[in-house]
Amino acid sequence: MDAKELLKEKAGYILSRLMGSGGQYGEIFYERSRICRMHLEDNRIQKIQWGIDEGVGLRLIKDGNTYYGYTTNITFENLMELAKLVSRGEDHGPIAIGKIYRKSFNPVLLDPDQLDLSYRKEILLRANDAARRLGGRIKQVTAVLMDKTRDIMVINTLGERAEDLQKRVVFFTEVVASDGQQLQRGYESLGGTKGFEIFEEKPPEMIAEIAARRALLLLEAKPAPAGSFTVVMSAQAGGTMIHEAVGHGLEADLVQKGLSVYAGKLGERVASPLVTVLDDATLEGLNGSFGVDDEGVPAQRKVLIENGYLVGFMYDRMTALKEGKSSTGNGRRQSYAHIPIVRMTNTFIQAGDTDPQDIIKDTKKGVLVVKMGGGEVNTVTGDFVFEVMEGYLIENGEITYPIKSATLIGNGPKALQDVDAVGRDLGWAIGTCGKDGQGVPVSDAQPTIRIRSLVVGGTEVIS
Repeated sequence: MDAKELLKEKAGYILSRLMGSGGQYGEIFYERSRICRMHLEDNRIQKIQWGIDEGVGLRLIKDGNTYYGYTTNITFENLMELAKLVSRGEDHGPIAIGKIYRKSFNPVLLDPDQLDLSYRKEILLRANDAARRLGGRIKQVTAVLMDKTRDIMVINTLGERAEDLQKRVVFFTEVVASDGQQLQRGYESLGGTKGFEIFEEKPPEMIAEIAARRALLLLEAKPAPAGSFTVVMSAQAGGTMIHEAVGHGLEADLVQKGLSVYAGKLGERVASPLVTVLDDATLEGLNGSFGVDDEGVPAQRKVLIENGYLVGFMYDRMTALKEGKSSTGNGRRQSYAHIPIVRMTNTFIQAGDTDPQDIIKDTKKGVLVVKMGGGEVNTVTGDFVFEVMEGYLIENGEITYPIKSATLIGNGPKALQDVDAVGRDLGWAIGTCGKDGQGVPVSDAQPTIRIRSLVVGGTEVIS
C-alpha cells in the first residue's frame, strides 16, 4: 500500500489521536515532489540536481496556537506516535469524515516527467548559444532550468479531503557583458504551471537574447539622475512593486500582528481611484496558480483594493479562524516540513484603458522603468528601495537615453495614491517569494502606470 492510500484508509484514526487533547482544527498534509534543476555556466552543464522527496506533516490548531510535526517515515504506527506527540495527549477526539472531496491538476502538453535530461540540456545550450551570438562583449552566460512535479493531499478534521497535482517549469538566463572598463548584468526569466510546451510559446533563445541585450544596453547607458521624478513603470517591469511594497501588507497575519501599514484601514481609501489590486490563484498557467492551496482550500480570485479602497485581506485557515472568517485560499507552505502561512499567489494591478504610449507622450520629464531588480520593503511603514535593472529618461514625452545604477525610493501606499495613469496592457513576471524562512512560487503583474513623484537614487543631478 502506497503512502497516499495508507493515509486515506487510516486518516480517521490519525486525526482522532491528533485531537486527543482538544483543539479547533487538525490536518494531515501529504506531499511527494519530484524536482530537476540543471545549471549551465562557462558553456557547459555545471550541475544537475534530481530527486524525490516524500513526507507527511501533522498540524493542530488549539487555543490560537499551532502545533506541528512532520516525518518521512510514513507508517501507521509512526504517524499515530507523531499525532500523540503533537497533541500532547493519549486520548482520541471527535472529527468529521467524508464531507467534501476535491481533486485537481494542471494539464500539460509536454510533460517533464516523460522527458529525459538530454531535452533539458538542449534547452540550456540553445540559450547559451543565442546569448553568445550577440558578440564578444558577452563574457558570461548563466542559464538555469528547473521543473517540479508536486503531488499533495490534505485531509482534515472538518471532513474535507483535497488532492492537487502541480507541474511547474521555471527558466532564467543571466548574462554579463563588458566593454573592458565596466561589467553590466542582464536578466530575464520565464515560468509557470506548464510543461515544456512553455518553450514553444517563448523559446529559450528569446529569453537569452533579452537578457544579453539588456546587459549590452547598460554598457551604453548614462548614469542615472538623482532627485524626485515622475516615474512611468512599464508593464514589462512586472509587478515587483505591487508584490513587495503592497501585497505583503495585505496578508492577514501581518495585519493581525500590527506589522502592516494597512492594519485598521479596511474600507478606507488607500490608493488612487485608478488602482484595483487583485490576487488570483485561478489564472491558468501562471507561476502562482494551483487547484487547492496547501490547506486544501480551493484557489480563489480576491479583490484586495477596488478603485482605490481597501476591501479585503488574504487569509489562511489560522488567520481566518481568529476573525471568524473563511480562508481565501492563501495558505501556502514550502513543503511538508513547514507550517502553512498566508502567502500571495498571482498578485496584480488591474489593467486600465489608456494607451501606454500616450502615458509616455504625456510625461514632460521622468524616468521609464522597463525592468525592476531586487529591493527591500518595510511592511510596517510601506517604505521601499528597489533597483532599476533597465530604465530610460523621458524628456518632453520622448524616451531619450538609457540610464544605469538607478534606484527607486518611496512608500508603497503613497506611490499608489500618486498613480495618475493606468495603461490597458498587463505584463507578468515570476519569482520565488520568501517569508518566515519559506519560499513559494508566485507571479506578479501590472499595466503601464505613472506615479507622479518618486525619489530616484542616482549619481547625476539634472535640473
